[in-house]
This record gives sequence, structure tokens and C-alpha cells, in this order.
Amino acid sequence: MNRSWKHVALSTAAALALLAGCDSMKHKDSDAQKMDASGDKTATATLKTAEAASTRPAWGKPTGTVTFTQSGEDKVKVAYDLKGLTPGKHGFHIHDKADLSAPDLSSAGPHFNPTKHKHAGPDAPERHAGDLGNVEADSSGNAKGTETVEGITVGSGAANDIVGKSVILHEKADDLKTDPSGNSGGRVAGGVIEQKK
Repeated sequence: MNRSWKHVALSTAAALALLAGCDSMKHKDSDAQKMDASGDKTATATLKTAEAASTRPAWGKPTGTVTFTQSGEDKVKVAYDLKGLTPGKHGFHIHDKADLSAPDLSSAGPHFNPTKHKHAGPDAPERHAGDLGNVEADSSGNAKGTETVEGITVGSGAANDIVGKSVILHEKADDLKTDPSGNSGGRVAGGVIEQKK
């Protein structure tokens, strides 16, 4: 009888130790998942063609996606994959509002400019926070690439946070100097910037 109780006690102790080990593993797995989930913040914009009749006949249907990934405290990696453009350069900017209701996308407001600087290129020390420069479409109307931009954040809640703003693609090249939009012409496509993680 005594041996039987010892056997039960040892078995119970072994089972409890095993459960404690499993519970510890669960906590480690949970911590790892939190670390993965708390990686770089990302936001995307899905661009749709402007409905204004003035831009549509010559332009077809410019569309695509733009992904913004926080890369350091005050830098964001911008990756774009666009289609349906005329070959050549096109102004590419973050605008102040997420309102894309106007057929010509004028409801998106001016360039995102929390620091109140003048328009310039993305590498200029003083520029609109939304000045992303140009994208260049190939002979098939596709533009794909990446750039890293300083002075903006994703999901920080700070004045330079781009979540809830919009991306606008313009009909012409941005000259990177003329206020307020680099003589880049009409707004041919736009998308709202929405945070993904």
C-alpha cells in the first residue's frame, strides 16, 4: 500500500512538472508572437483611377498599390507597383485628406505639409512631408520601385503620421521645385493610406 502511494505521488509530481514545462513553452511562444506582431508598422494605399472625364480618355485606367513601412524612427520605405500609366515620369505625392469623393480628386486637399515648407524633391532638406518625387512608367505603362523617405511616420499619431492621408498620382512629371505641386498636372489616380499592422 505504501509503495502504491509513493508511485502515485511520483507520477503526480512528474505530470505537474511536465505541465509546468508546457505552460512555460506557451509563454515563450506567446512572447515570440508578440515580438513578430510588433515589427515594423505598415500601411497601404490601393490606387483607383480618377473619375473626371478630362483625364480618362488619354489616360486609360491607372491603378496600383503603394506600401509604406516604418524603417527607423523618422524614415519610411515606400514601395509602389502601378499600372495603366502613359510612359514617362509622373508626380507622386501624399495629400492631406483621405477624401477621394471629387471626380478630379481635388477633395484630397493639398500636399501633406505639417512643417509648412515649400514644395521640393524627396531629398531636399526642406520640403512638404508628402513630396515623394516621381515614378517612371515603362513603355507598357508600368512603374515599380522603392524609395526611403525621411520626415514621415506610419501609425505614430505624431504630426507627421501619414495614416489617414491619401496618395495621389499626377498626369505629368513633378519638376521638384514649383509650389505647390511641381507643375505635375491633373490628379489621375488616388488611394487612402490605411494601416495594416
